[in-house]
Amino acid sequence: MSTVSPTASDVRELRVQVAETLHAQWMPEGYTAPNNVVYPWQWLWDSCFHAVVWLELGDADRAVRELTKALAAQDDDSGFVPHMNYERAPDTHASFWGRRGASSITQPPMFGHALAECARRGVAVPEALAERARRGLTFLLRRRSRHLASGLVLLAHPWESGADDSPRWDDLCPGGFSSERWYERKGELVASIVRSTSGAPLANPLCLVASAGFNALIAFNAYELLTIVADDQMRRDADDLVDCLDARWDPDHASWIDAGATEHGSGRVRTLDALLPLLVTRDESARSITYRHLCDVSHYGAEFGPCGVHRDERVFSPDTYWRGPAWPQLNYLCWLAARGTDGGAVARQIARQTVAAARRSGLAEYWNPDTAVGLGAIPQSWTGLALVMAVGL
Repeated sequence: MSTVSPTASDVRELRVQVAETLHAQWMPEGYTAPNNVVYPWQWLWDSCFHAVVWLELGDADRAVRELTKALAAQDDDSGFVPHMNYERAPDTHASFWGRRGASSITQPPMFGHALAECARRGVAVPEALAERARRGLTFLLRRRSRHLASGLVLLAHPWESGADDSPRWDDLCPGGFSSERWYERKGELVASIVRSTSGAPLANPLCLVASAGFNALIAFNAYELLTIVADDQMRRDADDLVDCLDARWDPDHASWIDAGATEHGSGRVRTLDALLPLLVTRDESARSITYRHLCDVSHYGAEFGPCGVHRDERVFSPDTYWRGPAWPQLNYLCWLAARGTDGGAVARQIARQTVAAARRSGLAEYWNPDTAVGLGAIPQSWTGLALVMAVGL
């Protein structure tokens, strides 16, 4: 693959583009909209990534404000953090979620990483904000239902994974996946969530899926938060979760396998989000194989970052939402994993590819991994992560 490192001029131009995008999409309530036309609300993991970008832009105040707003809707009783904040118009989708002002499911708890990044850059993390993050992770580690055989945390809804239409959920769509059937099914799955007395999502009998990717992000963010807070129980819980994840590695499949109702079917589809245990695994063989496959064009490799679905999967479609395109936040997470181990060459390659694609696509939400044709909302704030990766080259 011929992607070359960006020049100093390229990085300066990218910085200007990212800064203009984030400032244009900053909302007066105190958060960055992913896209102020298509996605005007606040999403949890988006905002955590935005905070990391604000740090790179030198605006620590907005980074902390964004994280404070993302955690502001936290359930005081359970610690549950909603994945969407509708403060701008609290009645939006209230009948769908069964509550005003926020959604009733969560999303990957990237606030652990974002707060750790604040501390690493010398930004003071308010004690109350760190405590909200600790309670948010504790909810997932201690109160969310588990898949008993694997020990992994169960999703209450596929949306909680962040990978909305991933083929990993296809077995949950009666009659086989189609965008129309899946749209209807996602609404049904919201209605079937079992909740606490305060409304926190605890389990879902129609979604008995323990996602490898979601569990990896829980463990990773717990470890990140533990760099700024002391919680021995959280460390033990994260260690146990990593042990459970490593038991889900399938060397013949070269992927981590989801546990639960889909583990013999769609839970085995090779997707990039299923490789996120790279962030925490102790299995060096799994790590080595995965790094190789991320760069190999017969597996996930592509000119503009890893494909979201393995090329040999029947469902691979490089232009279809969550069915094959490259995603900047997943590239960033793979970059973090590789940068933190002996995968430096892999990290540099993913960074170069992401920077090139972000510039070519106009900071698109996601893109075709072979052509960098922008897809989804353009521009999308989280694609500013390319700047963070560029600075590390």
